[in-house]
Amino acid sequence: MLTLVEKILFSIATLVSLYFTYRGVIRIVGQISSGQGRVDWRLFPKRISDVIVKAVFFKPVFRVRLIPSILHGLIGWGFFTYLLINISDVVYGYTGFKILYNTGLFGDIYRLLADIMGVAIMAGMLSLSFRRYVLRPASLTTRDTTLLNPKARKGILLDSAIVTTTFFTHNFMRLLEESFHLARLGHADGWQPFISAVSGLWVGKDAGSLLVAEHVAWWISIGAVVAFLPYFPYSKHIHLFFAPLNFGLKPERKSIGQLNYINLDDTSIEQFGAAKIKDLGWEQIMDSYACIQCFRCQDACPAYNTGKLLSPAALEINKRYHLKNGTTDLPMLDLISAEAVWACTSCGACVDICPVGNEPMRDILDIRRNLSMMESAFPKQLETAFKGMERNQNPWNVSQGDRMKWADGMSVPTIEQNAQPEILWWVGCAPATDSRAQKTAQAFAKILNTAGVNYAVLGKNESCTGDSARRAGREDIFFGLASQNVEILNSVGAGSPRPLRIVTTCPHCMHTIKNEYPAFGGNYEVIHHTQLINELVGAGKISMNLEGDNMKVTFHDPCYLGRHNKITDAPRDDLKSAGIEVVEMPRNGAKSFCCGAGGAQMWKEEENGTARVNATRFAEAKSTGADTVAVGCPFCMGMMTDASKADGGNIQVKDVAEIVAERLKI
Repeated sequence: MLTLVEKILFSIATLVSLYFTYRGVIRIVGQISSGQGRVDWRLFPKRISDVIVKAVFFKPVFRVRLIPSILHGLIGWGFFTYLLINISDVVYGYTGFKILYNTGLFGDIYRLLADIMGVAIMAGMLSLSFRRYVLRPASLTTRDTTLLNPKARKGILLDSAIVTTTFFTHNFMRLLEESFHLARLGHADGWQPFISAVSGLWVGKDAGSLLVAEHVAWWISIGAVVAFLPYFPYSKHIHLFFAPLNFGLKPERKSIGQLNYINLDDTSIEQFGAAKIKDLGWEQIMDSYACIQCFRCQDACPAYNTGKLLSPAALEINKRYHLKNGTTDLPMLDLISAEAVWACTSCGACVDICPVGNEPMRDILDIRRNLSMMESAFPKQLETAFKGMERNQNPWNVSQGDRMKWADGMSVPTIEQNAQPEILWWVGCAPATDSRAQKTAQAFAKILNTAGVNYAVLGKNESCTGDSARRAGREDIFFGLASQNVEILNSVGAGSPRPLRIVTTCPHCMHTIKNEYPAFGGNYEVIHHTQLINELVGAGKISMNLEGDNMKVTFHDPCYLGRHNKITDAPRDDLKSAGIEVVEMPRNGAKSFCCGAGGAQMWKEEENGTARVNATRFAEAKSTGADTVAVGCPFCMGMMTDASKADGGNIQVKDVAEIVAERLKI
């Protein structure tokens, strides 16, 4: 179709475009490679099915914002379809040969898809543009108080406009080009219904005019893509490539909250955490290129939802802005304020909801590592908890000698009394030392004793797992506690004929022992107490009186149970086994809203905002009409109890174990 001169001009333009595109890609590769750690390319083939489900079928996208997600799907799937269409159009331009008209049924079906998806792309783009530029929902931006580079804030709108204009033009002109072609041939194509309908507008036009129009439309359609390519590496739409890489190459983790191991016995380590962008891991730098700036992480963030300065989206966007400008030695606190860093509850909602696999929470915890370990710059309220963990192995600073007082008057065997238990119960600091959490421990002991479980506790040999220290950046405290605990647990396990099985009444303890301790040589089967209760019910070892008072209960999913470790059914099954009516809060399971205590928030004052996190969550529980809020975490217990008292105390807050113990048949 093209003349010789046109072919030469197009070839030159394409080569120039590809050269500048290559330079942009090499720049990105260099920046990602400058990050800490090394890529394990062997992971991608093992994850290929997961990559396809997430990157091709957009599974993570459809978890929230259904209508915009459908529109995004129309655009994305249309782009996949157009990969072959654009190749076909280039071949046609050079040879005059229409590949997809001469490949039988495959070509027919592909033309049908291309026709439908071309219109779908334009419809999706127009709809999303109307949403972004006319409706302007708050979910597509961030508050002015959030630290977001002003140029980046404006750049989001400009970038979206450039991309939308380019690809709307490409698809629209491609539709016209093909319609001119059909009109010139003098017939419609049943496999291209939309294009055929448009071609009917040109009936009666002379073939020469239609050929010129087809030439012009071809140049604009394909030319728009060629002209866009050098900009592509600078556009947020580079996520088309980096999202699949994110899914396929992220380091293997046992949970979204598992942090990388730091060997503090290695005296050569001089830098802890992330002071500058270049201190981040390569995958954390790649996150900024995978980010589509959809602000879904911000929507899910409990700190942002309660008026705090933290926006995980703003952090990723700021990273991307400065990386785009070639800056890797910029201080991280130029990208996010210290106040925002300390507002994070480490709930993992931002990681869980991200449709492209980004992990802004990990950046924040690495910044905390640097502030705490290198600068000693942490909220002063944390000092009491730190000293308690260092001196008495628990953040409450209670003497180790008092660690078994909660069990006074009860039959709770220690490991000295039962050296080879089937279950080792890791009681945890809160149930052992906090007066309210002790009731959970007492209830669970009652359940275990009633069921005749062969168990033991470590008693005075048990120490804090170090979760709060690690989330606050104090790797030194965590390292000491973890090393000590693993040594004790391994010694207990060594005397057992079977692998050590541990049950915890705290999701934070469960998460740490299960997911963090393997790096220290501690590999155990670790379950939550609601899981063990569920097992005991299923095995017929306990039964419950179902004729008690009717209770309407809503279960608050602890972040470290539901989101970090994907345990959501067991606690609900326990309640139902006890004859309880369970009503759900709007946000539940993996989408549960945080209580506000995680990430070491339990030991410090909450940052300023428009509301308290626990009060916000309690209001959601109250809206269900439940008379009791059930929890499965001592931190959640404390936060929900405080919120209930502030609200008048009309709604009870109880651990699942307490509710089950009250209904036990003994």
